[in-house]
Amino acid sequence: MAMFLMQELAWFEDVDGKVIATIVVDTDDEYGAMILARDLNERFRWIDATDFVKTPEQALGALHQRLAEIGPDLDRLRVQGDETGGPIDFFSPLSAAEKLSPDFLEVASSEGFSAARGIISAMMRWNEDIDGNFVEQFQTTGFDARLWELYLFAALTEAGFSIERPSPAPDFLARGPHGEFALEATTINPSVGPDGKVAASQRPSNESELASYVQNYLPIRYAGPLTAKLGKEYWTKPAAAEKPLVFAIQDFHDTMSMTYSGAALATYLYGSTQEAQQDSTGLLTVTPRQITEHKWGQKTVQSGFFSLPGAEHVSAVIFNSSATISKFNRMGVGAGFGSDETVMIRQGFFADPDPQASQPLPYVHFVVKDDPETWIEGMDVYHNPRAKYPLEPGLLPDAAHHRLMADGRIETQFRGWKPLQSRTSIMTFGGKEPTTTLARDEAD
Repeated sequence: MAMFLMQELAWFEDVDGKVIATIVVDTDDEYGAMILARDLNERFRWIDATDFVKTPEQALGALHQRLAEIGPDLDRLRVQGDETGGPIDFFSPLSAAEKLSPDFLEVASSEGFSAARGIISAMMRWNEDIDGNFVEQFQTTGFDARLWELYLFAALTEAGFSIERPSPAPDFLARGPHGEFALEATTINPSVGPDGKVAASQRPSNESELASYVQNYLPIRYAGPLTAKLGKEYWTKPAAAEKPLVFAIQDFHDTMSMTYSGAALATYLYGSTQEAQQDSTGLLTVTPRQITEHKWGQKTVQSGFFSLPGAEHVSAVIFNSSATISKFNRMGVGAGFGSDETVMIRQGFFADPDPQASQPLPYVHFVVKDDPETWIEGMDVYHNPRAKYPLEPGLLPDAAHHRLMADGRIETQFRGWKPLQSRTSIMTFGGKEPTTTLARDEAD
């Protein structure tokens, strides 16, 4: 509730990083300071506060005085009494080298990913490991899936929710002052052949075959994990009963696949495509076309996930093409983590706010400290028109919300800047020659 009763004005940190503090203003326009220190698990927790005063300058003076008073007793004050175990070194390998994921090794060792390492290490001190194998899977076979869960944890926290991790399911229970919902995460993973190796990409090189690939193959890939989750009937679990249930899906099935598969998700969820045309005056007309099935090779699946039996219990499906290791890297830079020898450039396309626009607009910018990017930026929420318990859009106000209208068209509402596609280039200057990297999971 403090998020809604007080506004943070400034943050401070001591030289050795053991104590941080913030000056806040409350609803009565009075100013005070909150002091936090690392607990035994290296998580910053509240340990003290000043009285509220009339001006921010008085609050800053009170903060300095209070820090001087509690400094000698810091080792006692930082103990909260509920710590278990010790601090987790998230990037210290738990398995033999041959079992470690190449993506994990890149993030764990590369100077270009130092910002991602810094912010993930800090976040993991707060992310509850219900299954007891989060770190091990992140380092080996589940890098993408665990990264997606960590992103959702960050986005929900940023949105002001108190997060619970029900056991055994679903993955998250998000509670806030304005409502609550349950969330189950899933990912599209690379296909594996009979030999246990990742199968060759199905993406056609011929442009003439690309339309069928987008309309058939990609929806089929979304159908697999979503229908599997539907079959689990999470709405019967105590944590998800009689409240909105959301599925959150990310696409890691192919190189940069999340950059081009988002439209296929909407096609599969609503069982339709949207064809846009502009007349000679620039007026945009969108015509929906219903689709009943998706067929690729010998496989056929029914289109329209939200129309499937039991799907009325799923309130919405969340997707974010930018929720990759690149977002962690950029957010890390924005928060002050990372090497000074690294420069990042983000470029791509964003949604034109003009309602008559049919094409996105390009952008390019450097990623810098205090960058305005947020965790929820880029998130798409597809609402189920048949939902038994609809998800209130105001619970995730900074996401883009998509709804199926009565005439079959899809209405999209968002505020602010909405990236649709981007790539983050990493340049490091620590050696004699600068190097540039664009890893598989660095594309949004």
